[in-house]
Amino acid sequence: MFRNIVTDLFFDLDHTLWDFEKNSALTFEKIFKENRIEVKLDDFLEVYIPQNLAFWKLYREEKITKIDLRYQRLKKVFDILGKDVSDATIDMLSNEYITHLSSFDHLFSGAREVLEYLHPRYRLHIITNGFQEIQEKKMRNSKIHHYFKEIIDSEMAGVKKPNPVIFELALKKANVTAEKSLMIGDSLEADIMGAQTLGFHTLHFNAHKEAPHKLCPIIHQLHEIKTFL
Repeated sequence: MFRNIVTDLFFDLDHTLWDFEKNSALTFEKIFKENRIEVKLDDFLEVYIPQNLAFWKLYREEKITKIDLRYQRLKKVFDILGKDVSDATIDMLSNEYITHLSSFDHLFSGAREVLEYLHPRYRLHIITNGFQEIQEKKMRNSKIHHYFKEIIDSEMAGVKKPNPVIFELALKKANVTAEKSLMIGDSLEADIMGAQTLGFHTLHFNAHKEAPHKLCPIIHQLHEIKTFL
């Protein structure tokens, strides 16, 4: 479908290539054990996962700062679980979480294989809202950094997806037009609708089991990318 149209592929990182939920769970398991935080990991994650997505939405919309995001998502979860955790402990856990998160290297099934397939055929790039100081570490530790020519993050751009400015910067750095570019990501709002504003072709990796839509083609496994490219 896109094979003879696009030259450049732009990937989201977290929840698209890098298995955020799995790596995040392993990080919390590590820091809770080391700091003797008495909470059942499954109970914590059940609350944390939707709360984290909600706080990231606020962060994308410029309604909270990075510091607020890192603190409030943990504070809210402990409050919901009825756990009395001091601000000092939350700050410590927040810092340790960021420190250790990038040390885990689990990718979604088929990620490395599809990148190996695409790399000789297209120019590959990353557009991410993740924090600059850990995104490259994630990619290097999971051994996918070398596949990508340009890595554009929200701190570099000064805005977050779906703001068109970050997509404009990506096109400029990659020296390509939107008509020859394909954005692949998990977020309908940030990745798909954001990129479409600039005229990108788009492919939705439905990692969150969202309802069917007609915004663009949908895949449920990364290996399905090969059928389009």
